[in-house]
Amino acid sequence: MSFRARVTLFPVAAALLSIRLGAQAQLAGTASTGGLHMMNTDLAVLEAQEVRKDLACTVTPSKPVLGFDLRFHAGYEVAVPLKELAGSENKLTIVFRVTSSDHKDEPVYFSQHIRVPSIDDDAKGDANLGGMFDLGEGSYHVDWLMRDRSERVCSFYWDSEATLPAKDKQIALEMASGTIRHSQDEQFIEDPPVERTASSGPPLNIKVLVNFAPQNFDSPALRPLDTVALVSILRRISREPQFGKFELVAFNIQEQRVLYRQKSSERIDFPALGQALQSMKLGTVDLKRLAQKHGDTEFLTDLIKKEMSAEDHPDALVFAGPKIMLDAAVPQDTLTPIATDVDYPVFYMNYNLNPQAVPWKDSISRAVKVFRGTEYTISRPRDLWFSVSEMVSRIVKSRHGHVVPPSVAGN
Repeated sequence: MSFRARVTLFPVAAALLSIRLGAQAQLAGTASTGGLHMMNTDLAVLEAQEVRKDLACTVTPSKPVLGFDLRFHAGYEVAVPLKELAGSENKLTIVFRVTSSDHKDEPVYFSQHIRVPSIDDDAKGDANLGGMFDLGEGSYHVDWLMRDRSERVCSFYWDSEATLPAKDKQIALEMASGTIRHSQDEQFIEDPPVERTASSGPPLNIKVLVNFAPQNFDSPALRPLDTVALVSILRRISREPQFGKFELVAFNIQEQRVLYRQKSSERIDFPALGQALQSMKLGTVDLKRLAQKHGDTEFLTDLIKKEMSAEDHPDALVFAGPKIMLDAAVPQDTLTPIATDVDYPVFYMNYNLNPQAVPWKDSISRAVKVFRGTEYTISRPRDLWFSVSEMVSRIVKSRHGHVVPPSVAGN
């Protein structure tokens, strides 16, 4: 479960910036079978199903939304008037349980402890908190409460539905139907082993070049939303059973450097990748780079030439990342001689949340076209699922000598 604190700031409310969130916990055990360590009074409130406002607060549930990680993310926002917390230091405890309609005897409990500093009696505005949890497809009921040190209680209850549209039912979600889990805060945890099952021939060798950059090329920071999407693209590729070897190059155009390189391996080392990305400094201006008129174009051109002229021979090469709109295009006459020697399919998974805003081709798209590559626009989770499925089919056909029709799809 992931919690966040957001404060509506007024001059007298600045003290809440020091609010301290305790460790987030998914509680083990159940009320019926034992092992669940909870206060009986909390259990009684959850069982009563009665909305209470002893402690004034407003709870707004969020509808489950499918993320690029192919999990449904649900949660809530809760607003507490600062005047309710006025006085000496306080402590808020949030406890809630989520019950699947398919497993009503196996609810999952969560808890969180929040330390609140001293608040002036005339404080204005609200303290805004929130929580998230992950779901598999299905129907759920949520029982929720929050109490302070004075045992004042705010309680709320709601139903939640996580469902795929009929056209997307073939998507294999990361969580089984009726499953409830805490949200993963760490994006770069190691993937569990994947059972590789090649339908015909040995597992496929895939080379992936990922541009870790924000949607807005000039943005000084890589937003968590962008990182989640790019890492999810990598995880979707790494979890494909027919892929057996992975070579990874993570780079950033703004900094004009390779951030991380992994030689061919049976898995992608996500922890090492995450550590390498911490070295990014998008808001820092390098005077040497400023002196180069088209340094970003030269970097991209050299990177493509190097990686596609390498001695390794993958079954496919995949570019991934947001659009790159450079002032100067990658010179096609430089890439054409290389393209004649490339006998494997090339793909571009273009992460673009708003294709209508930037409908024209970017620098990588034009480069991929030289190699008669196929482009996929990744705007929604379904795009990621179906693009990888089609990509696998094309790679298998290419390996067995079938003609892969050149195309640039998605834009």
